[in-house]
Amino acid sequence: MVATVGVLALQGGVEEHLRILDELGVATRRVRVPRDLDGLDGLVIPGGESSVIDKLARSFDLAEPLRDAAAAGLPVLATCAGLIYCARELDNPAPGQQTLGLLDVTVRRNAFGNQRFSAERTVDVVVAKDQSLPIEASFIRAPLVTRVGEGVEVIATAPGEDGDAVVGVRQGRVTALSFHPEENGDARVHSAWLDSF
Repeated sequence: MVATVGVLALQGGVEEHLRILDELGVATRRVRVPRDLDGLDGLVIPGGESSVIDKLARSFDLAEPLRDAAAAGLPVLATCAGLIYCARELDNPAPGQQTLGLLDVTVRRNAFGNQRFSAERTVDVVVAKDQSLPIEASFIRAPLVTRVGEGVEVIATAPGEDGDAVVGVRQGRVTALSFHPEENGDARVHSAWLDSF
């Protein structure tokens, strides 16, 4: 049976994720309203502007259904702003910004600086037990995880000013990355995530 994966399609890098999922032979659906979550096998929360994603999700009455679906075990793959949106706490939230609170982590928005300081680097990502992949990762105004709570697995780090910085985490069925594996058309992270269902 072919999996059906939704991509939160309120704002941000929706098309890149849809393209990779299509290449992997997955049925896809854009998620904009609560009923779009029905029957999904997984959900991608893409990069973009985390505060805008939050505001739009609340205005479409989608935030609570997203939280409930993830709490009920729906696998989630979140990238960049998606990591911010899934965090329990933010070091530097925009005024009034809320999150889904799916991951027991604290995240600092735009930790890699503004757009002109964006960079690509190779990051080893633990995609399964005892299996890591070197991924060419695009860090675009990327966040960092500044606190990791109990039960959160660190799956990727990158060199930072004060040693290795946490740029990928997993808790339960929620996997979140600071960077954009989809920007280079590399499907391996998505493929490994799909294999975990």
